[in-house]
Amino acid sequence: MAKGHRSQIKRERNAQKDTRPSAKLSYARVSVQKACFVLDAIRGKDVQTALGILEYNPRYASSLIKKLLESAIANAENNNGMNRENLYIAECYANKGPTMKRVHPRAQGRAYRIEKRMSHITVVLDEKR
Repeated sequence: MAKGHRSQIKRERNAQKDTRPSAKLSYARVSVQKACFVLDAIRGKDVQTALGILEYNPRYASSLIKKLLESAIANAENNNGMNRENLYIAECYANKGPTMKRVHPRAQGRAYRIEKRMSHITVVLDEKR
């Protein structure tokens, strides 16, 4: 049994919550591996440099991540009152989402499985000190 009243437990849990601005894209129709190629290129960079990299990156995931990064920047400005020039990408990662399973017919009545993978992409920003 947990110590304290339920409201006290919730208060303690919320005190440990991460207050950095972030944005999350769930069920993105791109595999984790392909999303990580783009995320590795922008990790730790300031937001202006990261937006420039994403603008000219030919991969499909870069368009999704660019939109996600712009959302995280807007969250930082509107919700946290942070300055856009001081922001950098503290964390960015892609987690595995559900997989859609499809069937591709092959010769002699066989069927091969096609797995259409999804991912959950998260971008966390922070301000330079």
